[in-house]
Amino acid sequence: MFNNLKAFLMRGSIIDLAVGVIIGAAFGKIVSALVDKLLMPIIGIFVGGINFKNLKFTVGDAVIGYGECLQAIFDFLIIGMALYFMLRAVGKNAGPPPLTVSEELLVEIRDELKRLSAKEA
Repeated sequence: MFNNLKAFLMRGSIIDLAVGVIIGAAFGKIVSALVDKLLMPIIGIFVGGINFKNLKFTVGDAVIGYGECLQAIFDFLIIGMALYFMLRAVGKNAGPPPLTVSEELLVEIRDELKRLSAKEA
């Protein structure tokens, strides 16, 4: 049982996932700091000095802090944009994946059919 667990944990996909989660957490902290300390103060200046984290209203004894929700939405949107552009840049550099054996055979069949139909015409 221990050997099976060890084999499972040492598979490349599990290790890649763990690395991705760790990098993602660190990236999230960087983006949160960027949003909290740089972007939100600038946005606050343009909207009249409002600190979004302090936005709230009360209903009876309950305090509804919708400002922190707005802050989380800004964080999410900025992280999403950063990841989108990063993955797009990585994807352009990667190039198309190599063809499998089946795909190569299909390409050969297609080319041969084109050649035969061109002869008949």
